[in-house]
Amino acid sequence: MYWDKTTIERLRRGYYSAAYFNRTKYILEQDHDETIVTMQIFQRNDQSVLCGIDEVVELLRVGAGTWRGKRWMSKRQLLTVTALSDGVKVNVSETVMHITGPYVYFAHLESLYLGILARRTMAATNTRRVVEAANGKPVFFFADRFDDFHTQEGDGYAAHIGRAAGVCTAAHASRWNGVPVGTIPHSLIAVSGGETIKATQRFAKHIQGANIVALVDFDNDCVGTSLAVAKAHGKKLWGVRLDTAGNLIDKSLSKNRNTKNTFGVNPLLVWAVRKALNDNGYAHVKILVSGGFTEDKVRMFEKEKTPVDSYGVGSALVHGHNDFTADVVKVNGKKMAKAGRVYTPNTRLRLVRL
Repeated sequence: MYWDKTTIERLRRGYYSAAYFNRTKYILEQDHDETIVTMQIFQRNDQSVLCGIDEVVELLRVGAGTWRGKRWMSKRQLLTVTALSDGVKVNVSETVMHITGPYVYFAHLESLYLGILARRTMAATNTRRVVEAANGKPVFFFADRFDDFHTQEGDGYAAHIGRAAGVCTAAHASRWNGVPVGTIPHSLIAVSGGETIKATQRFAKHIQGANIVALVDFDNDCVGTSLAVAKAHGKKLWGVRLDTAGNLIDKSLSKNRNTKNTFGVNPLLVWAVRKALNDNGYAHVKILVSGGFTEDKVRMFEKEKTPVDSYGVGSALVHGHNDFTADVVKVNGKKMAKAGRVYTPNTRLRLVRL
């Protein structure tokens, strides 16, 4: 279930729709106009990872129709939909969906299905590009705090389509039966008296079935803190996470003359932590990195063969754009479109049952 009853009623009544679509629907209803159109949908970027198709299909199932007084009359059976599948790559102007049927019954939904496709495809594409940059290393979708929380369910599904290894909230995981993952926040260390070891011990005591991963930048000493928690937990410590703020230089690199490349989480810092762990018998401890990672930063880390085991990426995965456009390209079976638009068939489209 994508939406609750209140939301479904609102989308049926045009609450989320641009006024001119609602007015168009009203005009057609008043004139009893059931002209059949083919609506063609495409997007504007190269090599986008398409996402949101399943959600749009559900939108048409619950939202195509008309009101008869206070009674909703579904008309989804009058629509024919062909579409690509979530997860396929598409290029500029490639048709991703055709909706054919009486326009009066789905005119009010255009704002919604274009917005769904734009948001989901943007997040899925961003995620896939970072995943590909990571060369097989897990990428975790840590984008919960960078937009309104209402976006989380759809964003989490898009991250899954983009092949993220995991997400961080139950809402993110809700549409594909996933399980949220997470380590320790700085706040738990703070309320544990600023003691990373104590915070990690509390996590190990109370959170069962989860890998023990220590956050090691609280004191801006990733090397020293990593060794301390490794000594405290031994083989039970699964990993350490580096999340140094971008305006700081870790203590282990403070004497490095080349300060340009030593701020925040950087390859030199990761190498220093890896060497210290290996030299002290903790080669089993994995290194996770987070904080300001983008596709370009991940590519740089991989180019330098930085010994990272996984990446946590946040805002870069939900910022950007991937606009979609819908146009009427046929009316009553005959080609009819505004200047610059033409009916464009796509042999990759599949018939979708509503």
